[in-house]
Amino acid sequence: MQDKGLILGSDNKLRCWWCGSDPEYMRYHDEEWGKPVYDDYLLFEKISLEGFQAGLSWLTILRKRDNFRKAFDNFDFDKIAIYDRRKIDDLMGDAGIIRHKGKIEAVINNARCAQDLMGKYGSLNKFFWSFKPDAQKRPKIIDYDAVKKMSISDESLQMSKSLKKLGWKFVGPTTCYAFMQSMGIVNDHVKGCHVISHL
Repeated sequence: MQDKGLILGSDNKLRCWWCGSDPEYMRYHDEEWGKPVYDDYLLFEKISLEGFQAGLSWLTILRKRDNFRKAFDNFDFDKIAIYDRRKIDDLMGDAGIIRHKGKIEAVINNARCAQDLMGKYGSLNKFFWSFKPDAQKRPKIIDYDAVKKMSISDESLQMSKSLKKLGWKFVGPTTCYAFMQSMGIVNDHVKGCHVISHL
């Protein structure tokens, strides 16, 4: 009998329940989610997409990710920082992305804030990874019940507060925790998931 929180795929591999049977979601789960990322542009991409996800499913964002990358210059924050009103209008007319003006403007605002953050901390990587929790504060066993309780942490609250103080938008503590999960700052693959042995 398999543990709660795991799903058996058609390839006979056990995975975290949330990826279901969608091939794209399964690939994301296996190859990306929870694996440490240190590249500044990828970190900016992910926190931007987490902001777009607010109120939507991650699968919706995942299916539009290539469109987002094309629309936002591969999330090069130096390029995004100089977007003007005409560019915002172009993005609002792009059916391939989520056309939410507040979220689009937040990415542009955050790109400028990312430039400032780079000046203060040297890299986004250095800043974001400073919020990695002490291993002793983490549950000894990550199971379904533990993960379901972990939508916010002390560290994600601190990250959110720090980012907002620096002028960032759409970076609430739940968004920050999802970002931490996806970028491998925390590893929330549940016990028994086949990915754990590869991290």
